[in-house]
Amino acid sequence: TPDYGEKRLPQALIIGVKKGGTRALLEAIRAHPDVRAVGTEPHFFDRNYEKGLEWYRNVMPKTLDGQITMEKTPSYFVTNEAPRRIHSMAKDTKLIVVVRNPVTRAISDYTQTLSKKPEIPTFEVLAFKNRTLGLIDASWSAIRIGIYALHLENWLQYFPLSQILFVSGERLITDPAGEMAKVQDFLGLKRIVTEKHFYFNKTKGFPCLKKPEDSSAPRCLGKSKGRTHPKIDPDVIHRLRKFYKPFNVMFYQMTGQDFQWEQEESDK
Repeated sequence: TPDYGEKRLPQALIIGVKKGGTRALLEAIRAHPDVRAVGTEPHFFDRNYEKGLEWYRNVMPKTLDGQITMEKTPSYFVTNEAPRRIHSMAKDTKLIVVVRNPVTRAISDYTQTLSKKPEIPTFEVLAFKNRTLGLIDASWSAIRIGIYALHLENWLQYFPLSQILFVSGERLITDPAGEMAKVQDFLGLKRIVTEKHFYFNKTKGFPCLKKPEDSSAPRCLGKSKGRTHPKIDPDVIHRLRKFYKPFNVMFYQMTGQDFQWEQEESDK
């Protein structure tokens, strides 16, 4: 029960990426009895740092000995100061990054913004510096976030690869239990969250979490998840794939993991 225990600074953080599947991962790992996590994003290491570590600790849920305190703020991954700040809090902090195909991620990011600001220009307009020359605008955040290799370099100056787990956003949908097994192993937890925690929701098109002991209705992510993406000109998608490919290859080399985003494309 929440009344016992004490508030501690988190030992593990989900640091990214936006529109990668961080909410799904957080909800799934919170089903583990040894994990306590904040539901809202504290944004401590990017927006609220000047409030100090005591403020941050206070935001955390109470934990008992042996429980892990966690939070997720996907913008940390692309915040220059975040690795240094987290390292100075605790250099053994475990970091989890959920990544997905950067092209799909960019479109999902745009879709989210569009739902809040319907007046923004089209994806095609925002994606290019010069459409005729096919120059991608890498300064647009929807595109910049997906240059994972670039951001990872910043983290590797402070943390060894062994302290960072990369979760596939795609596999979180196709094989949630398999990805959750890796997450639990990485956090040093017993594998308690397994296939029996998930069921596939046909309307949403992705897995939902069953409540433990089937006590009540299953938990599906809210309306803001699984929005229908706008139709994007295939030529733009093609150019974006070409743009990301060298960065993806570099990212695979840096992490020692092949996320198969290129294969996915050739299947289509």
